[in-house]
Amino acid sequence: MGGSMTAPNPEGVRRCIRAAVADAGIEFDEVDAVNGHLTATFADPYEVKNWAAALERTPENFPYINATKSMVGHCLGAAGSIECVATILQLYKGFLHPSINCEDIHPEIAQYAEKIPHKCMEYPLRIFAKAGSVS
Repeated sequence: MGGSMTAPNPEGVRRCIRAAVADAGIEFDEVDAVNGHLTATFADPYEVKNWAAALERTPENFPYINATKSMVGHCLGAAGSIECVATILQLYKGFLHPSINCEDIHPEIAQYAEKIPHKCMEYPLRIFAKAGSVS
């Protein structure tokens, strides 16, 4: 199914997520939230759909998903590190930061819109997945 640095192979992404969940010794339904790589591009629907497929979750029981890039932009080589720190702070303090500037959800992921926080919200997190970021 091809794949590249900017558009990875969907099956490879799903295998990676499943392997990470297995390595963590948790179940798919225990993931409370995902901090996505989300870049507000054509690739966002693929990312959300890959998470849904890998975690065997539907729009109704999908975990919350947010995008740190929506607030700080794409920091290129620093993006993954900044997002990891944002994820750790959310876990530590029990909140989800919003994904801002995303009022017009891509039609292919509109059914997941309820799972994208638009305001900061208190939320007790136990397991927060961080999407890999090569950039």
